Amino acid sequence: MAEANKRNIPIKLGDFSVIDTEFSSIRERFDSEMRKMEEEMAKFRHELMNREANFFESTSSTTNSALPSRVPKPQNYVSDISSPLIQDEGDNKVLKLRFDVSQYAPEEIVVKTVDQKLLVHAKHEEKSDTKSVYREYNREFLLPKGVNPESIRSSLSKDGVLTVDAPLPALTAGETLIPIAHK
Repeated sequence: MAEANKRNIPIKLGDFSVIDTEFSSIRERFDSEMRKMEEEMAKFRHELMNREANFFESTSSTTNSALPSRVPKPQNYVSDISSPLIQDEGDNKVLKLRFDVSQYAPEEIVVKTVDQKLLVHAKHEEKSDTKSVYREYNREFLLPKGVNPESIRSSLSKDGVLTVDAPLPALTAGETLIPIAHK
């Protein structure tokens, strides 16, 4: 069997703390996200009720028509991707993954890609006359289509949080210009 496309990703050690920078305002961010989610759910319920009412109105008012008089327009939700894993960096979006590997030394951690999968593996073994310790950490993450494995970067904070950044490909608009071949 042919060897899969593998690439080890170097881990940059940093003198920063993810806990200090990322979790200092976690309560405010949580409350903000909950408000956004409640607003989205209210909007979704409202749209659903309107569509249902319009559907029944239009189907009952048409007699010989096979289609309702008002067909809802399809919406493009791709441009409104909102996920705590995806962050804006300038004009680009970056998939930002974090892994708690605080129980492992930097040399015990390996980050690599195999085809479209990101693999994080850490292994710790220590043996003495009185005790034996063995820990292993494995995480596998399927990368979105179009992510270039060469552009993935990782860093390890002093408090043991591994951050992996994968720049996402630019989303294309729903409209595509198709050239006309002249013969």
